[in-house]
Amino acid sequence: QVRPVESGGGSVQSGGSLTLSCTTTGHPYPRAYCMGWFRQGPGLEREVVASINDGGQTSYIDGVKGRFTISQDNAKNVLSLQMNNLSVEDTNMYWCAIGGRRGDDGECDHETRYAYWGQGTQVTVYS
Repeated sequence: QVRPVESGGGSVQSGGSLTLSCTTTGHPYPRAYCMGWFRQGPGLEREVVASINDGGQTSYIDGVKGRFTISQDNAKNVLSLQMNNLSVEDTNMYWCAIGGRRGDDGECDHETRYAYWGQGTQVTVYS
């Protein structure tokens, strides 16, 4: 069974921090893989917030660079998103995605690449 489970969401004041975690069971690791965090985009589809590939390359959507950090602990099968200096614009549902097949150029930002998704965790930021 491959079942990602998110945790760490909640309500936080502007300027505060949260750490989202995604634990997995039976995570598949293809030769070239991706893991990522997504949120609801303006078109109601999921858009990538941050991703990391098998080479350790990370990518962040504009607006979170310098504030969010994605990391993985392969030994524990944990994917994390450290979210600092949060603002109300960050309020959203956040999903983790694993089992992604990266592009030849290392790209990991298309949701269609991912095989397994968590149920989401809500982040609410207030001023």
